[in-house]
Amino acid sequence: MDIRRRNNVTVTGRADGPVVVLAHGFGCDQNMWRLVVPTLVKRYRVVLFDYVGSGQADPSAWDERRYSSLEGYAQDVLEVCEELDLRDVTFVGHSVSAMVGVLATAKTPERFSRLVMVAPSPCYIDGDGYRGGFSAEDIDELLESLESNYLGWSAAMAPVIMGNANRPELGQELTTSFCATDPDMARVFARTTFLSDSRKDLKTVAVPTLILECKQDVIAPREVGAYVHDTIPGSRLVTLEATGHCPQLSAPQATAGAITEFIGAA
Repeated sequence: MDIRRRNNVTVTGRADGPVVVLAHGFGCDQNMWRLVVPTLVKRYRVVLFDYVGSGQADPSAWDERRYSSLEGYAQDVLEVCEELDLRDVTFVGHSVSAMVGVLATAKTPERFSRLVMVAPSPCYIDGDGYRGGFSAEDIDELLESLESNYLGWSAAMAPVIMGNANRPELGQELTTSFCATDPDMARVFARTTFLSDSRKDLKTVAVPTLILECKQDVIAPREVGAYVHDTIPGSRLVTLEATGHCPQLSAPQATAGAITEFIGAA
């Protein structure tokens, strides 16, 4: 199988620079990174891709069983890294991809040197003293709405997820991205995302880790950032002057700056 075509792999930036792999979240694709890429390419070799079921990835490679767990998405990451023979990788994962990065770095640690988690959440459901931001009933309702009317759900939820009501074009961009995703594949990815519980996996992280959170985020509240920081030994937590769940769009300079500073200091 042609991995580069399967995952619509793009390589840009300095051919001799340290490698940075950018991984998108649910309902998105690599285009979501376009505002941070111009800063990163000045120093790094930047690798972007789309998960199977997202963006311009090859839809014929879709396998519902594989992509019904985060391990399937982590396998996409590892196969891209193997195809390009990437080493000393800084993996930057947005939202659910932060947890995909946790799994990938644990499975093949020799390829990764750093982990950047952008608006991560290891578990979205509250319980046992943990605050994920949603009750089990909330998530059930969210998934039921998504599965019954994906386009309607996208139009209603994307602006809420994005935040920044004073910049409606950002919410519209996320809506467009959600709506461009195949509904059947999106339903699987949504269930995988919102029903996963990766809290125990955080303890396996053995590379320097940066956690980027926003001041206000309805999907990953700040209690989650604090939890991830407390659970990953030696991690660094940075609160961006940003709102919403997608700081790479709403605050690209701050996001790129934090990533650059972390790689330089690690």
